[in-house]
Amino acid sequence: MRLRDIMSVAVETIHPDASVEEARELIRRQDVHHLVAVEADTIVGVLSEHAMRMAAGDTAVRALMSAPAVTATPDTTIRQAANLLRGNHVGCLPILDPRQRLVGIVTTSDLLDLIGKGVTREQIDGARHRSWVPGR
Repeated sequence: MRLRDIMSVAVETIHPDASVEEARELIRRQDVHHLVAVEADTIVGVLSEHAMRMAAGDTAVRALMSAPAVTATPDTTIRQAANLLRGNHVGCLPILDPRQRLVGIVTTSDLLDLIGKGVTREQIDGARHRSWVPGR
């Protein structure tokens, strides 16, 4: 399974010079936990809800974001994504297309939800294949 199969395509972005208060409001309004910081159509970092907890409202996003952002592609496997998240101690992966455009996001919670649904074995054309089957 690839990230294209589970990524969210609605990605909330914020400018790195925006205030933490603006970021908090966006996170609250959109009910998300991560914002991708974008400047001049380039991803420059990721701001997590956790990173903002103790920050003053007038602090700039740039001061708190993780940079550079750890990213993946739609073709990245679930296993590769888990290793990127774990190995870099991050909670999300912005997903970039070959032209480096932001096309989605995958979070640790997305992967845990997928794993929680389990792995099943299906019969396909007489062969047994191991596959993730969401919802089963």
